[in-house]
Amino acid sequence: MSGNVQLLNDTLAAGKSEGRAALIAYLPAGFPTVDGGIAAIKAALDGGADVVEVGLPHSDPVLDGPVIQTADDIALRGGLKIADVMRTVREAHEATGKPILVMTYWNPIDRYGVERFTAELAEAGGAGCILPDLPVQESALWREHADKHGLATVFVVAPSSKDARLAEITAAGSGFVYAASLMGVTGTRESVGAQAEDLVRRTRATTATPVCVGLGVSNAAQAAEVARFADGVIVGSAFVKRMLDAPDDAAGVEGVRALAADLAKGVRGQA
Repeated sequence: MSGNVQLLNDTLAAGKSEGRAALIAYLPAGFPTVDGGIAAIKAALDGGADVVEVGLPHSDPVLDGPVIQTADDIALRGGLKIADVMRTVREAHEATGKPILVMTYWNPIDRYGVERFTAELAEAGGAGCILPDLPVQESALWREHADKHGLATVFVVAPSSKDARLAEITAAGSGFVYAASLMGVTGTRESVGAQAEDLVRRTRATTATPVCVGLGVSNAAQAAEVARFADGVIVGSAFVKRMLDAPDDAAGVEGVRALAADLAKGVRGQA
C-alpha cells in the first residue's frame, strides 16, 4: 500500500491556490492517553488544521522544549508503543481525510527497522515523516524506503544553515521543508522574528518545495505574520499547552479545537 505523500502535496498546493498558508498542527501520540491523543488530533483537524504532525514521544527529545517534553513523558509513562502511533495516524486520517505525518527522532525508527516502519506508516495512511536529527548524508536508506512506500521525507533547516547546506537538504527532501524560525528548542515565543523570513527566502532560492515555518507560533496574530512569507505555519507547543492547562481531557480537546479555529483565521488573514 502506498502512503499519502500526494495528498500532502495537494493540500499544500490547495492552500497556495487560495492565497494562504497551510496550518500544520503538532500533537504527540499517547498524550494524555492514546485515545485522548487521537481525540485531540481530530479536534485540531476539525477546527481548521490542514495537516497534523503526530509526535512519536522520545526519552531524549533534543529539539523539544519543556511543554512538549512534559507531554512526551506522560505518553511514555503510559506505555506508548509505535503500534499506538500507527493507530493514531490511521484513525486521524480515516476520520478526516487529511494528511498525517509522524515527527520522530531517528533512534526509534532505527531500532524498529526502516522497512517495517515505512511499510506500517504507509499502510496506516500516513503521508510521511519529519526527521529533525537525521543528517541528509546518512538518509539514503530511509529515503529509499520512504519513496518506495509513497511517503514524504521532511528535513529541518535552521537560520544557521549556510546556503550550500540548504541546497543539499532541500534536494534530498520532499513534501515540504521545515524551517525552524530560530535557534533553540520548541516553545511559544513573543515574536517569531525576522530570522524566519530570511531563512524562508534563502531556502526558496534552492527549491520549489513548500517551506513551512515552525518553533514559536502560538496565536492568530503570529500565524498571520508568518503566513505572509511562508507556505505553511507549524504550531505545536501552544496546542500541547492547551491540553496540559485544561481541567480535564474533554476541556483540553475543546481548547485544541478552539485554538485551531483561531489559528486558521490567522493563516487566512482574518485574525
